[in-house]
Amino acid sequence: VQLQASGGGLVQAGGSLRLSCAASGSIFRINAMGWYRQAPGKQRELVAIIISGSTNYAGSVKGRFTISRDNAKSTVYLQMNSLKPEDTAVYYCNAAITVVAGQTAGYWGQGTLVTVSS
Repeated sequence: VQLQASGGGLVQAGGSLRLSCAASGSIFRINAMGWYRQAPGKQRELVAIIISGSTNYAGSVKGRFTISRDNAKSTVYLQMNSLKPEDTAVYYCNAAITVVAGQTAGYWGQGTLVTVSS
C-alpha cells in the first residue's frame, strides 16, 4: 500500500491550497483517512480526519479547512482556506487500511510542504 500526497506549495497569508492524497495497492477497505502536520521544532499534530463521512478538525483549523474523500479514487483532500503563517508545516496524509490479505494497519504518505508567507 502506498499513499501519494501532492498539492503543497508557497502561498501568501489569506490564500488557499488544496492537498490531495491517493492510496494505491492491495486495498480491501479504507477505514479512515486524515491529515497531520509537523511544523519545525514541533510535534506532529492531527489536522483533520474523516471516518465514514464523519469529520473532525483541530480547533486551530476549524472553519478554515475542509477534509473530503472520494471513495472511488481512494483519495482524501484537504481544502485549506484563509491560510495563516502558523499553518506552515509539512503535511502528511494517513490512512487506516485493511488490505486484501485481511490485516489492518496505518499508512503514511511522504509529506508535502506548505509554506504561508506573511
